[in-house]
Amino acid sequence: MADATIVRVTVLKRVERSRAALDDVSKAIIEQLQQDGRRSYASIGKVVGLSEAAVRQRVQRLIDHGVMQVVAVTDPLELGFSRQALIGIRATGDLEPVADALVAMEEVDYVVVAAGSFDILAEVVAESDEHLLDIVSKRIRAIPQVLSTETFVYLKLRKQTYSWGVR
Repeated sequence: MADATIVRVTVLKRVERSRAALDDVSKAIIEQLQQDGRRSYASIGKVVGLSEAAVRQRVQRLIDHGVMQVVAVTDPLELGFSRQALIGIRATGDLEPVADALVAMEEVDYVVVAAGSFDILAEVVAESDEHLLDIVSKRIRAIPQVLSTETFVYLKLRKQTYSWGVR
């Protein structure tokens, strides 16, 4: 990622809550923001056929309902985080407490409960190899239900996109 101020629009889907039905206009607004998260409400309104105020209200409703979030995506290297890794975690028992403990760690930016070789996958951004080692050895492996971990250190990020559209 060359630009340290790319704006990302993430469409959030949570199994825990019922999915809000999105009409074609809301989907078009999301698609506009995925192309450029800094696009003005007025320019979006011209494309989707709504006033600036109506677009603003729709965007706020989508954010309030947890359907999406608009955030700046930064380059971790530019901010002093020289190490990124994906950590595969094998655990026993209820996975929710493990996932909750990972979510609470500020260095963890992505947590999913998975099927396959690992029960949970967590992405970590660390300042150094020593910091990553501390996170894995002293914090993640200290969670009682964690049986084992496998760390996949990122050597080079080749693609990261958030523009998959809406369904």
